[in-house]
This record gives sequence, structure tokens and C-alpha cells, in this order.
Amino acid sequence: MSSFSQHKPKLLEQINSIRQQFPALNTQDSESLPIFFDGPGGTQIPTSVIAAVGDYYRQGNSNLGGDFSVSRKTVDIVNTARDCVATLVGATSPSTIVFGANMTSLTLSFSRSIGQTWQAGDNIILSEADHGGNRSAWKRIAEERGVHVHYIPIIDKKCALDLKYFDTLINNKTRLVAVTAASNVSGTRTDLEHIIKAAKENGAISYIDAVHLLPHQRLNVTELDCDFLAGSVYKFFGPHVGFVYGKKQHLEGFKPYKVEPAPTFPPNCWETGTLNFEALAGTVAAIHYMASLGEGDSLDEQLDDAYQNIIRYEHHLAKMCLDKLIAMPEVTIYGVHNDSYHERTPTFALSFANHQPKEIAQALGEKNIFTWSGHLYADKLIDSLGLSDKGGILRIGLTHYNTEAEVDLFIETLESILNS
Repeated sequence: MSSFSQHKPKLLEQINSIRQQFPALNTQDSESLPIFFDGPGGTQIPTSVIAAVGDYYRQGNSNLGGDFSVSRKTVDIVNTARDCVATLVGATSPSTIVFGANMTSLTLSFSRSIGQTWQAGDNIILSEADHGGNRSAWKRIAEERGVHVHYIPIIDKKCALDLKYFDTLINNKTRLVAVTAASNVSGTRTDLEHIIKAAKENGAISYIDAVHLLPHQRLNVTELDCDFLAGSVYKFFGPHVGFVYGKKQHLEGFKPYKVEPAPTFPPNCWETGTLNFEALAGTVAAIHYMASLGEGDSLDEQLDDAYQNIIRYEHHLAKMCLDKLIAMPEVTIYGVHNDSYHERTPTFALSFANHQPKEIAQALGEKNIFTWSGHLYADKLIDSLGLSDKGGILRIGLTHYNTEAEVDLFIETLESILNS
């Protein structure tokens, strides 16, 4: 099952120093330190990011466009944040990066503008695996425009999309294909290359939700040739801010909903109201934190190396966790049943023969092990799995700041809860 050699992951040797950078991991308000297995819901923040947000306030804060130093520093922060995000996702220009309150708000905004070009008789394609943030907005505007909505089904408990069925859905009337890069519930990855290629061949726009994948694996929008890609910085060790990459011709071609005096040129015309400048300062720091886990002569090279280190270490933890979960007879695992980073992230969806997911989450929480239960906003996926009336699933989400000891303690505690 292993995708890598058995050499010890580099981050395994650095894990103690990595964890010292995260205050929340070392804040003890009970007999034990907290175990954060809730990464897909939002990661913890390193001191460098916390400092960057505070430094922005300490230098004085101002809006853009003023003829004084503090305003010019704010302009520099915004420009640097665009540069960093563009580098992170492989965009050729920082002007293709749009910032907003969060991924969902940005997607709602883009859906209003893109959807105005649709006509009755057109269709769009969504998926059963997607988070509501990349499904509900498109469904709503499609209904308003009289456009038919197709859904790519999942094949089975692995939660992989049925691409053969997708190929029967897409045609020259398809205007949009919106899918996740990886399921925020099961961790199962999507074959983006197949979907984007089919969208291009049929003249459809591809809109990729990369929120869950980006903390674990890097994507390159230029190589993928997707039309849009959305992310959330708080899912990769930064503040609450969202971004969307869009191809230049789309950012210029679609008409944004904006206030009249606001800029008419992209990306600024897509950014409704004043940006969260302190969060953008934190965004820069978060990306540089990620890069600090690797080596290289440029930010791009450092990020490439860092992601390889993250993948190897998370692969190690995922295999360790998965092997032990598979051996537990009361546990059903949803998602790809191997630890290959090509096919999954270190996120696991579990149900139980004799227990409700919320019951398990509460019992784990009492032991200072933090997980989530329910539908996690992927309600259509939970429906497709037949779990909506059973309380959904328990989600275990690992990141590179988790440890072998935490995995062992989680398994030991889970076994104890199930046996009781």
C-alpha cells in the first residue's frame, strides 16, 4: 500500500520543534494536552502568523490609496499576499488572485456573475461529494436561470466520483463543472485532470474547491489549466480569509456585483468592500510558515520541498491510523481504503455498529481529543451513503503537527469507548 519508501519522514525528526511553534497545541487546561484531530474544520496557528497579525495592528492600520506611509504599507501587504498565494497555487500572475471573507462568500459572488450568462436549456454538473460551499451557490443560481443541475454520483463507500457516469452527463450545453479536489469528509481525492479536460473539450468552466486539499498537497493551476480554484487560508495554518484564482479572461469577461465607485479592473473589482488587511498579513506568514518546512532558493522551491515533506509524514501517520482502524470490527471506514497520498488525504470518516457518531465525539472530547461529527456541510454525500438518519459520521482529520503518540492514544481511547 505504501507510496513512499520506508525511510523515516523528515518531519518525524522535527515534530517537537514544529509543535513548539503552535501555542494551542501546548495549552493545558486539564490533566492532558489537547489532541487536535479536527484539521479539516480549521487548523491551529503558529506564532509567526499570530505575530504577523499583531504587527499589522501595531504599525497602524489604514485603507488603501492614502498618501501616507501606513496606507502604503497596507498596499504592500495586499500585493505581497497576492504574490504569495499566486506562488502557492502556481498562478502566473498575482492579478489572478481574488481575496474575500471566505471561500463560500466568494463562490456565492462568482456564481451570481457567472450564472447570469446561462440560458434555459443549459446544464451544469456538480457532485455528490462536495461541501455545500461549492454546491449550494451553483444550484441556487441554476434554479433561478432555469438551468438543469446534474450530479456526479459516488461509486461506493470509497466516495470516489463515478467518472464514467460523468462522461455521459457532460455535453456542449454544459456551462460549468464544479467539484472538490478532495472530500472534506472522507479525504478521497478527485481525478481533476479528467474532469478539467472534459470541461474544456465541451466549452464548460471548471471551478475547483481546493479548501480541503491545500493543507496536505499542492496544486498548480497552470498545469491543471482549471478556470477557477478556491481556497481558505484558515485551513492551512492562517487566519480566516478566502481566495479564488481565476483565469485573466474570466476575471475580465464576467461582470462582478460591486458598488459603483469601486475599481473596474480585476482583481479589485471582485473584492467587495474593504479587505481584511490583518488577515492578509497573516496569509503571507502562513505561506512562509509552510515554506519553512522545506528547502530551496525561492519560495516556490521551498513550498515544493515542504509539501513533499508534509506528504511523507502525513502518509506515515495515515497508514498508522488506518491500519489500526481497519482492525476494529465495529468501525466502518468511508473513503479510499489505502494510505496512498495520490488517492486520499489523512482524513477519515467513520461510523459505528452500536454507537452514534456524536456520542463518540462527545466521549473523545471529554478525553481532550477533538473531532467532529455530523454531515460537515457535505450533506449530499452523507445522504448518498445512507447515513443522514444515523447521525452522519465521525471525522478524524490529521495534519503535519500531529504525532504518532496522539494516534496511539486516540486508538486506545476509541477502543475503550466502544468496549464500554
